[in-house]
Amino acid sequence: MFSLNRATIIGNATRDPELRTTPTGRSVTSFAVATNRRWSDRESGEAKEEVQFHEIVVWGKMAEVAAQYIHKGNKVYVEGRLQTRTWEGQDGARREKTEIVAENFIFLTPKGGSSPDKIAADTVDEPQPKADAPPAQKETKEKAEKAEKSDEDEINLDEIPF
Repeated sequence: MFSLNRATIIGNATRDPELRTTPTGRSVTSFAVATNRRWSDRESGEAKEEVQFHEIVVWGKMAEVAAQYIHKGNKVYVEGRLQTRTWEGQDGARREKTEIVAENFIFLTPKGGSSPDKIAADTVDEPQPKADAPPAQKETKEKAEKAEKSDEDEINLDEIPF
């Protein structure tokens, strides 16, 4: 039997992200997101609201992007896994913190009225092909360029078989 550890939230950043670098040189950013839950009290009919604060941790290239573009108050979609860390505080007491380790996030606050940008772990860390790519990569690139050019050509209705 397998298990699933997945967290998905949409909310507002409560502070500007803090970008740090580990001793090994890896980037890590942390920030918090607030989510709201609204409901009506059954007895009084009064509108009620509850706020939850979620600590977010982002690693690698995504951490650098988050630190650059997320700002306090921005609406953001975050998807990742839950992780609980434990440590001993300076006073000797045991401390515990549950965080969402982000694997994907989407900016939902438009920049200048444009559509939101999506940053995903599998696209940010994607290696770029080298200039001296192997023949198979060059052929694939050439096919893609031909397909783009053919898409630009006008469609001749006489060539459609139906």
